[in-house]
Amino acid sequence: MSNGENWQGDVLRDLRAQLDGSAWGPPSADAAQPSPAGPPQDQVPYDHAPPQALAAQQFQPEQFQPPQDRQPYPQPQVTAQRTPESRPTVDRSLTALGRKPRGGEPFAARAAHAVWKNVSSSASREVAEITRIAEALQQPVTTGRQIAVTSIRGGAGKSTVAALLGTTYAHYRQDPVLFVEADTALGSLPIRLGTETLRWTASDLAEIVKPQMSLLDITGYLVQLQNNSWLLPGSQGQIGAMLDARGYQRVMVALRRYFGVTVVDCQTLPDEVARVALSAAQARVITTPATLDGISSTHAVLQWMRALPAHVIAGTVVVVTELTPHAGVDVEAAVRTLRSTGTTVHVLPYDRHLAAGGIIRTDLLARATRSTATRLAADVFQLSQKRH
Repeated sequence: MSNGENWQGDVLRDLRAQLDGSAWGPPSADAAQPSPAGPPQDQVPYDHAPPQALAAQQFQPEQFQPPQDRQPYPQPQVTAQRTPESRPTVDRSLTALGRKPRGGEPFAARAAHAVWKNVSSSASREVAEITRIAEALQQPVTTGRQIAVTSIRGGAGKSTVAALLGTTYAHYRQDPVLFVEADTALGSLPIRLGTETLRWTASDLAEIVKPQMSLLDITGYLVQLQNNSWLLPGSQGQIGAMLDARGYQRVMVALRRYFGVTVVDCQTLPDEVARVALSAAQARVITTPATLDGISSTHAVLQWMRALPAHVIAGTVVVVTELTPHAGVDVEAAVRTLRSTGTTVHVLPYDRHLAAGGIIRTDLLARATRSTATRLAADVFQLSQKRH
């Protein structure tokens, strides 16, 4: 791995000092209020509607309650000079370049699967497996779980995987879900989520967020999505946006108590913010393309991570993304090699809809993609529950 020794020493010191969770301290224990209802759900994007969510001990976003013997804190005032202008996610002169989205798999494959479901005796087992995964995804949490998604290099599909993870959590869970774009280098997460305009960014919110702010105050600075979920962009699609490690830490500590699950789309390693995000997250996802250089670089990083505390590698999931119909490596052999490091590995198969690079419509995803996304989300969420 190129110049790996130049940053591995720094990462080693940072992660050993921070990955035990003590660096950021426990989240605030302010009184809880029920989360507000999300926007109406206009479609069920998965094959089967999930069972009723578990009600006992479900995460509730915290609301600040001022002491009774004091006047309530005033709401933060933002001057007109500091209020950024709303900008389109994609330049309007370029929107016409996009083609009509295609389904993730050919019509013949979808038809064959529909027939198989009607005549196969294993269809009931598939339904039982989906129910089991849904129950795992709906497990209650008492503190917000943060999941960081990164890669060794660009073009590995990390924004796509982050979008699939967060969308799955938002579909199955009742507590609020947050997408955070910690990639200020023209990240594609807002495009993948279908946001039309952007205003406030993570660096903006780092200067505004206050402990006394309520969930309603916070969501006023976020982009509202479907299914009780929100997005905090990293930039407005412009070069030059900055988010340092201190600002990221300030934002994430403040937001953790409001959202049951937060999915962070990080920059590629060894970016400083990505290292801080990995160290603070309860679970980590590393994406790698199904190419020889991608598998080789990721394997080298996993070998290095084995020298860190055991929970680091145990709390890491690798996603091998097939970006073309025909992978450049033996995928099964690559998975065995990566798993030999003690890491959980999933393969995200080639999907025509995802390969287009536009808005992700879950109703157009291939059946194998939806299945992989739900299993991946369940595995990552269960790993995040094991670190407190």
